[in-house]
Amino acid sequence: MYARPGYGMLTPAVKNLILANVAVFFMQILWPYLINSHIFGLRPDFVFGRLYIWQLVTYMFLHGGFGHIFFNMFALWMFGTELERTWGTKEFVRYYFLTGVMAGVSIFLWNFGSPIPTIGASGAVFGILAAYALFFPDREIYIYFLFPLKAKYFVLIYGVLEFFMLLNQGANDAISHIGHLGGMVAGFFYLRHRYRHLGIGQNFFRNFFNWRKKF
Repeated sequence: MYARPGYGMLTPAVKNLILANVAVFFMQILWPYLINSHIFGLRPDFVFGRLYIWQLVTYMFLHGGFGHIFFNMFALWMFGTELERTWGTKEFVRYYFLTGVMAGVSIFLWNFGSPIPTIGASGAVFGILAAYALFFPDREIYIYFLFPLKAKYFVLIYGVLEFFMLLNQGANDAISHIGHLGGMVAGFFYLRHRYRHLGIGQNFFRNFFNWRKKF
């Protein structure tokens, strides 16, 4: 997966978020009993029963392995840098945490009372994907560095796949599809309201389903 021309030098918020996630990841490895998913991950039963409200934020900074953190941080860099340049750092940080927290709320409600913790920045990253599709809908994303696909199609197809995977999620599927969808949906409606004067998101689905008229 590769997008152009939004990649480039790290912007301040993206850089600091990546550094923070990497730092916490190494802390998980070095001090697993101190930085553990039951205290800082998102456990719905603890959020409700023990009022561990901070977990709605801290779960975003824990990851389950190298591949997990690598792909999240890679997507944050690839899509987030151009958004931060467009919005400014303050708005980008607000959006990142808003979508991450709302993804956490989705996880909490969907898995209400569950003792199984959820970790990872994926909810916020999926919010970033939704924003990228809304602001740069015709930007090409290269799948496996070979096959070009416009951002609006890539993200909507991803969202549909996540929806069907959520409906068919098995006991051995450890991916939080509800968190991914929660981040995307929260991001879509926030940006649709926040930038309504620009028409962002107003005709997104109409344009997607009427794509044949352009040919």
